[in-house]
Amino acid sequence: MTDSVLRFGIAGPGTVAHLHSSAIQQAHGAELVAVYGRGEAQTRDFAEQYGIKAYTDLDAFLSSGDIDAITIATASGAHRDIGILAAAKGKHILCEKPLEITPERSEEIISACRENDVQLAVFFQARFDKCTQLAKKAIADGRLGNILLASCQMRWYRTQEYYDSADWRGTWKLDGGGCLMNQGIHTIDLLVHLVGDPAVVSAFQGPCTHDRIEVEDNLCASVVFKNGAIGTIEASTSCSPGFPRRIEISGENGSISIEDNRIVRWEFDEKMEEDEAIVTRFAAAEQGAGGASDPTAIDVTGHRLIVEDFVRCVREKHKPNIDGIEGKRAVDFICAIYESIRSGSPVNLV
Repeated sequence: MTDSVLRFGIAGPGTVAHLHSSAIQQAHGAELVAVYGRGEAQTRDFAEQYGIKAYTDLDAFLSSGDIDAITIATASGAHRDIGILAAAKGKHILCEKPLEITPERSEEIISACRENDVQLAVFFQARFDKCTQLAKKAIADGRLGNILLASCQMRWYRTQEYYDSADWRGTWKLDGGGCLMNQGIHTIDLLVHLVGDPAVVSAFQGPCTHDRIEVEDNLCASVVFKNGAIGTIEASTSCSPGFPRRIEISGENGSISIEDNRIVRWEFDEKMEEDEAIVTRFAAAEQGAGGASDPTAIDVTGHRLIVEDFVRCVREKHKPNIDGIEGKRAVDFICAIYESIRSGSPVNLV
């Protein structure tokens, strides 16, 4: 760090890298200084757009003394290799979701960062939404009582052109899965963050509506959580024109429902003075696209907050809010769902 500013390089100049760039440039205590990519023209154009240095040699990028930390914005299945190399070079790592495409590959990144004493965090920006934080507190305070039902729904839409835009999209090797691993992972992360880890999952893959992909674009799963709650998971990139992500959690004493950045249900047996103000403020919140039909239509605020949290953690040497272990929980969940689809049987995680 130079004068308490964390200098970032971005690995991968693709679509999500623009979100990373904007977040870093807006974040207090962060500075964007470089980008690495394999394609010379794309990397150069990206660097010129943001006024930063371009690298097409990975070792030179990771060896640069001008870079303190990197964000990994490559194809999902390439996160491990870059992460291990970056950790060995002493670079702190802020990784785009998923951390990697299997629990084993995720653990390799975690181990490399631990062994080299560098920070590791994952972009799960939905955890920083105010609605999510309010729900987390209400659950922690016991306002729902014992949780009975916890479900999520992601009926999004992606065009055929989206999948055709990069050769890694829709592949098991580099995308790691389809609508659940790539898009639905944010919703899965919210479930484990708010409710807890799964004990048993059983899943089915629906009809495929996109050409030239190896992975699912429609999926449904049932889950029993370790705390005894049950629920369902729906994920799709086939539902035109795309609808808000929805999380519903119900307990013996209350229920909460969230659609993207809006609270649509906030009801408890025991009322509190602030409940009316919460409903008034967040039920009327502007409903953004949230990426439901356009992967570029995502507000940068959550990404910025994660960057700022990461900067503080590096500076003060404490664990990020969403470290590697937290980031791996959603990967574990999703890979169990995929195993259930492959085997045709429930998968027990305990």
